[in-house]
Amino acid sequence: MSNTTQDRNLEKQFVTAFESNVGRTLNGTNTKLRTLRTKAIEQFEKMGFPARKDEAWKYTNIGDVLTHDFQVRALPPFMEIDAVDLEPFAIPGLDAHLVVLVNGRFSQRLSNLGDVPDGVIIESLESAGETHGDLLETYFGRYAHYDEEVFTALNTAFTVDGLFLYVPKGHALEKPVHVINVQKVDEDLFLQPRNLFVFEENAQAKIVETSVLLGGGRTFTNAVSEVHVGERAVVDYYLLQDQGDEASLVTNTNVYQKGSSVFTAATVTLSGDVIRNNMNVLPDAAHCETHLYGLFLSSGTTHVDNHTHVDHAKPDCESNELYKGVLDDQSTGVFNGKVFVRQDAQRINAFQENKSILLTKEATMNSKPELEIYADDVKCSHGATTGQLDREALFYLRSRGLPANVARGMLLHAFAGDVIEKVRVEPLRRLLDKRVSNRFGW
Repeated sequence: MSNTTQDRNLEKQFVTAFESNVGRTLNGTNTKLRTLRTKAIEQFEKMGFPARKDEAWKYTNIGDVLTHDFQVRALPPFMEIDAVDLEPFAIPGLDAHLVVLVNGRFSQRLSNLGDVPDGVIIESLESAGETHGDLLETYFGRYAHYDEEVFTALNTAFTVDGLFLYVPKGHALEKPVHVINVQKVDEDLFLQPRNLFVFEENAQAKIVETSVLLGGGRTFTNAVSEVHVGERAVVDYYLLQDQGDEASLVTNTNVYQKGSSVFTAATVTLSGDVIRNNMNVLPDAAHCETHLYGLFLSSGTTHVDNHTHVDHAKPDCESNELYKGVLDDQSTGVFNGKVFVRQDAQRINAFQENKSILLTKEATMNSKPELEIYADDVKCSHGATTGQLDREALFYLRSRGLPANVARGMLLHAFAGDVIEKVRVEPLRRLLDKRVSNRFGW
């Protein structure tokens, strides 16, 4: 629980902002959302922001970031930007349904959805409350549990807009959906975008989400996404975080899988101040596959914390996790992955691996892979390694005439490549490969 004066002051600001706007800006678009808001703000007030004594946050002092004087707005400002401002964030060669969110609000003017197949819905979460209220009643708030996680509670209370993506039964999106989250601010601002992705039975889709920062202010983004993966659906979800040193970010991605579905996620973090990514997956039927990948490259005093939780509730499922980090300067990293196997979830095959390279003596990595198993017929394993570059490999490359910086860059690129190669959107994979190569000077 929060215990600092600064945290309590910020908590009071949110409660006050909610009470002042609940009948206006936060009136909601359907009964369920209005009810959820009230319950969520009550839960937020009860829980308070996490402190270092909370086990889940022992390696990440989020309170230090929250002491900054962020402005609390019930309705985030919709700053004017032009299409030319987005050109640096385009993915070369990517033919996609483009969605642009500005401070968490859907921009129809900047988005370019193209030809959307019949039955597929790509629109703002705000408008979906009016046009597809039945779907929101069914799925919104179903997987992101505000009573269990304080940032989810806060986001639920203040949800105004975001992206609603619905792919009906048997439909396959041939083109990826590229979501550009633009934070454009001229003041230090607390932002709370929300996404709801629903993929019905036998649906197929790929989502690429990039987060960028424009303007002269600092931001704290509290983002929540809910993902429903229907029976035999196949979904890829790629997140690229590169907002610069003035941006802090907490993400809560909550995934529900039905039978024989395949969900793949890759989170790549290239910059930021304090980043916390929570990936929670519930494979709730037999023969589900869950593949989670992560890569972060940190420098300066950047802090990156990846938390994963895979809850194997039913038998005959498979999960695979690979998270890697390269830490430079005084940066810090955290990996806390938990695989939970319930008593009736027999024949689970779960693997978890975390590998990190420290480029300086001042860089720090905290790794805590966990297995909690109550079934007796399972194959579950985990591993974690943290160290420096392989000196023998570096010596071998140097002995073949390669300069030290080139040899170092080649080894680091190969290390990161194990995650990059998992990306199944080729233009994104090429971009990541190039960005990593440039980062390491190779």
